[in-house]
Amino acid sequence: MGSIVKSGAIKTSCYGLSGGFDFGNRGVINKPTVVLVSRQARFTCVRMKFSHSLFPTSAKPRLVKAHASGDLEGVTPTKVQDKSSSSVLPYVGVACLGAILFGYHLGVVNGALEYLSKDLGIAENAVLQGWVVSTLLAGATVGSFTGGALADKFGRTKTFQLDAIPLAVGAFLCATAQSVQTMIVGRLLAGIGIGISSAIVPLYISEISPTEIRGTLGSVNQLFICVGILAALVAGLPLASNPLWWRTMFGIAAIPSVLLAVGMAVSPESPRWLYQQGKIPEAELAIKRLFGKEKVREVMDDLDASSRGTMEPEAGWSDLFSKRYWKVVNVGAALFLFQQLAGINAVVYYSTSVFRSAGIVSDVAASALVGASNVFGTTVASSLMDKQGRKSLLLISFAGMAASMLLLSLSFSWNVLAPYSGTLAVVGTVLYVLSFSLGAGPVPALLLPEIFASRIRAKAVALSLGMHWVANFVIGLYFLSVVTKFGISKVYLGFASVCLLAVLYISGNVVETKGRSLEEIERELNPAI
Repeated sequence: MGSIVKSGAIKTSCYGLSGGFDFGNRGVINKPTVVLVSRQARFTCVRMKFSHSLFPTSAKPRLVKAHASGDLEGVTPTKVQDKSSSSVLPYVGVACLGAILFGYHLGVVNGALEYLSKDLGIAENAVLQGWVVSTLLAGATVGSFTGGALADKFGRTKTFQLDAIPLAVGAFLCATAQSVQTMIVGRLLAGIGIGISSAIVPLYISEISPTEIRGTLGSVNQLFICVGILAALVAGLPLASNPLWWRTMFGIAAIPSVLLAVGMAVSPESPRWLYQQGKIPEAELAIKRLFGKEKVREVMDDLDASSRGTMEPEAGWSDLFSKRYWKVVNVGAALFLFQQLAGINAVVYYSTSVFRSAGIVSDVAASALVGASNVFGTTVASSLMDKQGRKSLLLISFAGMAASMLLLSLSFSWNVLAPYSGTLAVVGTVLYVLSFSLGAGPVPALLLPEIFASRIRAKAVALSLGMHWVANFVIGLYFLSVVTKFGISKVYLGFASVCLLAVLYISGNVVETKGRSLEEIERELNPAI
């Protein structure tokens, strides 16, 4: 048998293999109580409070035995009805405004660049056009590194409100720019805004989502990024008949920025962040708003268990590289590096040329096909995230991307396939984008907040996303030069090799997190020292 706990007054909740159980009520048990807990059950008992009352030693103890199955002899566990997860959806929707802006600002310049270049007098200056495009990525790198620190200091919802400032001001400057310098400043501010969003949107969603649907809600982040990119594409349709429409395209982005600030003003703060700050009453109130009053005690007990009875100080950047956390931080950074080095941006960038070789001459049609494939795959992934699991989707995704890249490489290099090269190239591109959207796209942003301990979560997510933006910037800068030197076939073959390396790395280093609370994952991966 397991441990024996004797007490006069016990206020406890024990969590076993099938959930939470309440021994007696929360009041005082006015006689000695002996609780026998089976070792097989492996319960963790938390928040135990003992009174100082003295009891007669002649009283006979009452025995309660807990079995591994979760059944109790002599005690009927109280079944807590889960509040509908729909109560969380409005707040997830508000957070996803940041994801929409992420995708919109990334995509809006593609259609508008030709027209704004003529309007600002840089039509013949490729260098300045490059600055207009790449300044957003530079700003996003800065924003992603600062987003974590802001989220730790001010909280998740206040950071969203602060983030709305560079997003709205950046959109306004781009829309009203009369010089390329103003346009670049606007793009820089918008980049800082989407960099912060890229860090805190998945962080906030993971911390407010019920365990059973956390994967589905987390993948919505990637889905709305795709929606934002498609929205930018649709917004550019009037350009052909109205060359000055590019200003409206940039200005539109200010609207969701304002809605994000207003929405977060009435959204609950992350209970986990409040608990980490020692704001227990506020944390309980946030849990009540998110999950219902029935879940307050359960979630608070889980947070107590995760803290192990101590309130550790807020982690610094150096803590991310300590022995305790380095393994999970390494996984986070590696997943985003694999995501980018596997060639997604290069494939999207080169898709127009690929489709033209197949006879699809419309840039809009090519972009729409890629965008639709991305949205469709991400939608499928969101429905599978909590059923199939994060790790298996990653493995399937990178394996599919490797096969697609190999097909693309062969379509450009094998003479025997020359008559079908255009068709195979289109098929390979669409399959690659579909494979990417099933796992490599949505899973890293979802998985990282799950595997990082609460005290390092914001900074570790920010660091990992910083790696994403650095890799994104480098690939965008050097991709065409590498293609010119080695040829597109060899470059695609290199991307296929990266995808296969990712499969090997994920198999040996990534843990499955579906169906487990953030606190359970934290206790396994980040044991207290």
